[in-house]
Amino acid sequence: MSNATQSRSGFCRDCLSVQSGEERRCQRCGSPRLVCHPEVFQLSLAHIDCDAFYASVEKRDNPELIDKPVIIGGGKRGVVSTACYIARIHGVRSAMPMFKALEACPDAVVIKPNMEKYSMVGRQVRAMMEELTPLVQPLSIDEAFLQLAGTEKLHHAPPALVLAKLVKRVEAEIGITLSVGLSYCKFLAKVASDLNKPRGFSVIGQAEALEFLKPRPVTMIWGVGKAFATTLARDGITTIGQLQTMDESDLMRRYGSMGQRLYHLAHGMDTREVHTNDPARSVSAETTFNDDLSGMDSLVPVLRKMSEKVAWRLKKQGLAGHTVVLKLKTADFKLRTRNRRLDDPTRLADRIFRTGLQLLEKEVDGTKFRLLGIGVSDFADLTRADPPDLVDPDAERRAKAEAAMDRLRDKFGKGMVETGFTFTGRKS
Repeated sequence: MSNATQSRSGFCRDCLSVQSGEERRCQRCGSPRLVCHPEVFQLSLAHIDCDAFYASVEKRDNPELIDKPVIIGGGKRGVVSTACYIARIHGVRSAMPMFKALEACPDAVVIKPNMEKYSMVGRQVRAMMEELTPLVQPLSIDEAFLQLAGTEKLHHAPPALVLAKLVKRVEAEIGITLSVGLSYCKFLAKVASDLNKPRGFSVIGQAEALEFLKPRPVTMIWGVGKAFATTLARDGITTIGQLQTMDESDLMRRYGSMGQRLYHLAHGMDTREVHTNDPARSVSAETTFNDDLSGMDSLVPVLRKMSEKVAWRLKKQGLAGHTVVLKLKTADFKLRTRNRRLDDPTRLADRIFRTGLQLLEKEVDGTKFRLLGIGVSDFADLTRADPPDLVDPDAERRAKAEAAMDRLRDKFGKGMVETGFTFTGRKS
């Protein structure tokens, strides 16, 4: 294919017909939704992201919300889980405190997250992805990388067209929309999927990567958060183009291993492959309080409930971890994280809770907290988890009681068995 013909290659996202002319509308159906790019039929690595996922599911289930701003979040003291694009126009963003979101968009409809429903829809979408290729790497409930190289004979179409068919199928059968980023590497596929949301389908080819990245802010690079961006700005670096002019050795001398990442991604170099079984790094649960809490009497029951959630998830995923992490956020939004490594890995709510309790006791000094979370990381061999505790003879009895409650929850549902914990005998 000549360069001139190749530059006009593309397809219509509505009727899926291949295009080869310069018209701005589909030659077959008249749709303006064309995807034209010199490399569109050579690329096979994609990032797919559900558009405003939680809000989209809620709008699907309640058509009266279609034209209204919708915020998914918890309570007046919670944060925004996600917001529909109408609410985003008003300045609402994920992780924004709810009171700020409602100040920005006072007419918004606020809906408490229904994770069970969202998980079910997420599984439906993922099942459709896995029908296309075995190489699907989920990043969260609503996004994943896909590698479709070598699937052309199976689908009788190049990856770009296969992805477009998937988008149409999800919209028709599940009722939500997707955005697709197609490229030659993970970094740029993820960048591409964010370019034209919602219902986007963007392509970043290898030939254009350097020029595309040149004017972009350094925060586009994975791992460059607000704090590190401030450090780079202090050194006079604000764009990826500036990084492209620097030596790899110089960046590594300044920023260590992160400097190497900056160099590689600034040049569009990313050799990470799509893996289907990337292990979770941690399992955690947290909650934001309706009102600030400061005493052990009020914080301990919350810690117990969160510990049970974490233990349930660990058991369902077949995981056990050495490190228990306590997370606290103060009333003025300052974050505290404390951790303790255990000699043996655990997945028991009892051990997670008791370890978290030891960490919590050192933090309760009259400070008011708006959030508490507990998690387990540093996963290890499950066969080594929770051996008999010779120091605490009652631990085995509590473990058996926990196992009995798990069996009841498996049979009747998680909400059918609740544990109570009354904190007494300690100074609050």
